[in-house]
Amino acid sequence: MYGASERDIDQIAEYADSTIRQALVRTGSLAPIAGRRGLNAWLYDKWGNRGNAIYTFLGSLLTIAVSGLLAWGLDEPLVFPSLGATAFLFFETPMAEVASIRNTVIGHGVGTAVAFVWLNVFGLVGEPSAIAAGFTADRVACVALSLGFTGFILRLTRAAHPPAGATTVIVSVGLLTEWDEVLILMSGVFLLSASAWALNRALGVPAPLWTAAKY
Repeated sequence: MYGASERDIDQIAEYADSTIRQALVRTGSLAPIAGRRGLNAWLYDKWGNRGNAIYTFLGSLLTIAVSGLLAWGLDEPLVFPSLGATAFLFFETPMAEVASIRNTVIGHGVGTAVAFVWLNVFGLVGEPSAIAAGFTADRVACVALSLGFTGFILRLTRAAHPPAGATTVIVSVGLLTEWDEVLILMSGVFLLSASAWALNRALGVPAPLWTAAKY
C-alpha cells in the first residue's frame, strides 16, 4: 500500500485519523484533516500546534461544562472521571477511530458490563467500595479481571477507547453498584458524545456521526 503496511494504517487510523485509510491508499502520505474549516481551520492556519492546543482547551472546557451544568440542574452524577479523558480525545484527535462515538459508547458500555459481571462473580454487589473498606483479595481479582477482559473484548471488536479502562475500574472497585447508577453513567456518556460531536461540527471539524472506520 504505497510504503505503508496494513498494520501501520490500522494504528494511525485508530489513534490519529481514520481518514488515513483512504489517504494512504491514494497518495502514500499522511493527510491533514480533510474538510477542516471554520474556527478549527483558522486556529491551525494561524498558530499551528498552538492553535490545536487552544482548540482542545475550548472543546474540552465547553463540553464538560455542559455536562456539569446538566448534572447540577438534574442533581445526577452525569460527570465521572473517565469522561474527562473521553472529552480530551474528542478534541485532541477528533478524526481518530478511538475518539469516535462508536468506540466511546461501546468502550464505556463494555467496561461497565464486564465490571458488573465480575462484581457478581465475587459477590461484591452492594458491598462497601474498596475506597471505603480497603482492598481484599476478591476485590483485587475483580478489578484485574474486569480491566483485562475489557481490553480483550474492545480489541476483538475493534472498539479501542482507553478511558473505558478507567470506567471498568470505577465500577469494579465498588463506586457504582446499582443498575440505576449504570443508566446515569451511560446517560453521561451519550450526553458528552452528542455535545462533543455537535461542537466539533460547529467549530469546523467534520467528525463522523458514528464512525468513519471501515470494518
